[in-house]
Amino acid sequence: MISFIAVVGFNCMTVYLTVIFLAKMNFIETLNRSILSHNSHLCVGLDIDSDRIRSKSDMDVSELVDYSRKVVDATREYAAVYKPNMAFFERWGSTGLGWLEEIIEYIGDEHFLICDGKRGDIGNTARQYAKSIFGHFGFDAATVSPYMGSDAIGPFLEDTEKGAFVLCLTSNNSAEELQLQENGGTPLYENVIEMCLRLNSNGNCGLVVGATQESELSTIRQKSGDMPILIPGIGAQGGDLETSVQIGNSNGIALINVSRSILYAGDQSSKAITAVAREYNERINESLESSSG
Repeated sequence: MISFIAVVGFNCMTVYLTVIFLAKMNFIETLNRSILSHNSHLCVGLDIDSDRIRSKSDMDVSELVDYSRKVVDATREYAAVYKPNMAFFERWGSTGLGWLEEIIEYIGDEHFLICDGKRGDIGNTARQYAKSIFGHFGFDAATVSPYMGSDAIGPFLEDTEKGAFVLCLTSNNSAEELQLQENGGTPLYENVIEMCLRLNSNGNCGLVVGATQESELSTIRQKSGDMPILIPGIGAQGGDLETSVQIGNSNGIALINVSRSILYAGDQSSKAITAVAREYNERINESLESSSG
């Protein structure tokens, strides 16, 4: 399918139609377009928790819709990517999924969208997840758990326009219970990298690496080649932004995810949320400039 933009202009009795045809873009091209058009590597995680919003403790979904719209309006100039976390929508049942559909439509086509669902199941089930995430909701990428092996990842990589960010080494405290354990002398997270490299024939597989795993980030970037890396753990979890930006982007794309520090900034006004998003974007760009210089 070829997409197009139609521009219609009127000049007295003349009506002219200009159609600009745009060839389909693959996963990396779509991601790069969003980064370049917004001059940003910032990913805003939409983990909107009613318990964290100060206005009231008994918010209904319609009020959460309003709050999420406020967040998007306040950050869309500074974000390249939005990452709705499925749990915060699914907890409200069908009404919450309606909220998710509404906020996806509200964000529009100018930003890259990652579904943060951390799906991971056998092939046929994974294929249904992929159809839902990409076909129904229209996300560009999904976060995926590798625990069940390549069967759980492959269906998310079949469409060259879509992709997956596979959990590699995460920022939570208990990550070391599995991810740093050795398998044949190699840490499990390195086995995940090797598997993802084998699956990456379409160039649409990326990794999730927590910013708090600073000592391993260099190893992961080196071993993963130019695979895109999604880096959460900045801000509330205490990961170092500058180090994450510089190492992550040293041989490929790294997205810096920030959620709580932006979502609940200051007095939670649009002005406060915008200020924090702007600051993160400026710091990311400054780090990129200093590393390239």
